[in-house]
Amino acid sequence: MMHIDRRTTIKWVLAVAASASMPVSAAAKGYGTDPDMQRVYAPGELWPLTLTAQLRGTAAALCDVIVPADAHSPSASSVGVVDFIDEWISAPYPRQQQDRALVLFGLEWIDAEARRRYSRSFATLGNAEQAAMCEHICYLPEAPASVVEAAQFFARYRDLTAAGFYTTPVGHEDLQYVGNVALANFAGPTREALAAVGLSDISRD
Repeated sequence: MMHIDRRTTIKWVLAVAASASMPVSAAAKGYGTDPDMQRVYAPGELWPLTLTAQLRGTAAALCDVIVPADAHSPSASSVGVVDFIDEWISAPYPRQQQDRALVLFGLEWIDAEARRRYSRSFATLGNAEQAAMCEHICYLPEAPASVVEAAQFFARYRDLTAAGFYTTPVGHEDLQYVGNVALANFAGPTREALAAVGLSDISRD
């Protein structure tokens, strides 16, 4: 049975950053200028949202398979990751519209597969059953030919979930990220850190 721990998820989000999978989009033709980034918008204020109540339930359950609650942090769905994904796939830009088709397919596929296997929706399955369903689609290079498209969905949904979670304050804390925080002073790198990159002969005075 697949077990997804937070260390694995951190590796996933680092892969997201390395692949630069979320470029800043220019304004889409016919949709005017980009939103004012100085404002805080309510969900659905910029454009109509996509996910139905049923799809949101499936989306939340799958988010929590990928980033479950643990002793240090809450689950992905509890910090608004489903709202982030819904906004993302609803945006009128080419990359987001491409993701929209894949995400809608995948959420419908995994719910239909849950009903086929267990006669229940994915959101109502137990943790072990949800993990078992994801096991054969969680690694695209080894996915059976019959579920390649579902594995493509899972790979993209995993990246969106990780990106959504780890860009929240809770995600920053979970990663122990300390950027964008004002410091009263900065002593500079330690001698050990300098030595690790071959700069141990640089004076710190």
